[in-house]
Amino acid sequence: MTRLLFQNKYRIPSIRLRKHDYASSGYYFITICTKNKKCLFGNITNNIMRLNDIGKIARKHWLEIPNHFPSVILDEFVIMPNHIHGILIIKHIETPNLGVSTNTTTCKKIHLGLIINQYKRICTMKIKQNYNFFAWQTRFYDRIIWNNISLENTRQYIRNNPYKWYRDRNNF
Repeated sequence: MTRLLFQNKYRIPSIRLRKHDYASSGYYFITICTKNKKCLFGNITNNIMRLNDIGKIARKHWLEIPNHFPSVILDEFVIMPNHIHGILIIKHIETPNLGVSTNTTTCKKIHLGLIINQYKRICTMKIKQNYNFFAWQTRFYDRIIWNNISLENTRQYIRNNPYKWYRDRNNF
């Protein structure tokens, strides 16, 4: 028992929703922050986000996510000075497996963690070519969007985020 407690002492508990299959089709609201919430992506002036070079790299690779993960559709997103908010839609399309029989289907499922991990990895590689100080916060925040009302509220939240920046506790 003591050994088990010792091993778990260093394990960071998951913040994902228990028993939810993050490889399943669905709408996911994502927030990814820079390490220590440093403002590295640009500045907000007159309620408009002005991306710097680092922010432009983050935007470019966000827009490329569906090129690497064809089952992902991008919805509303915003890059803020120290974080990114976005809605990712995972939509798996099953295709016939022609190698076995026409009654079976296969679907290469990717999970949300893999998508975010790969996005953060490519951004870090590209940004660190010129800006060695860049780093992400270790984790990311997600919320599953269960219905249309929640989807519209989340879209509105993302659109309004630059207007509320002056009230953000990390705006220093």
